Amino acid sequence: MQKLNFPDYSFRFKNSENKVSIFDEIRKKFIILTPEEWVRQHTIRFLLIDKKYPKSYLNVEKTITVNGTKKRYDIVVFKPNGELFLLVECKAPEVTISQQTFDQIARYNLKLNADYLMVTNGVNHYFCEMNLEEEKYIFLKELPEFH
Repeated sequence: MQKLNFPDYSFRFKNSENKVSIFDEIRKKFIILTPEEWVRQHTIRFLLIDKKYPKSYLNVEKTITVNGTKKRYDIVVFKPNGELFLLVECKAPEVTISQQTFDQIARYNLKLNADYLMVTNGVNHYFCEMNLEEEKYIFLKELPEFH
């Protein structure tokens, strides 16, 4: 897998039937290693190690219904009161982050109401603070500390 624009983290891998899997410490199981999963696992480490977000508040790959269609979000971080602090969309490194990517996460967030959004392909990271009243987002240089 390619080097991403994250610090170096250590991961657990296993090989079976010519497929490499990576251990997801949030889901507590090995997941087939795809380019998107590589980005997702780095993002999880970034949130836990660098941003010091509590592990118990992270949730990975759950299904939600948006406009009658089932969708999956990549990562969310909850606040202690159960509301959403952060919604993360991970893309494979070769996927360009575009307006369409932001529109996708913004649609998910109309349902989820997270305070912050992160979109990453492992190379480029974008952070936004939501203004839910005006349904717009403000770009930030980095994610805030967890509160």
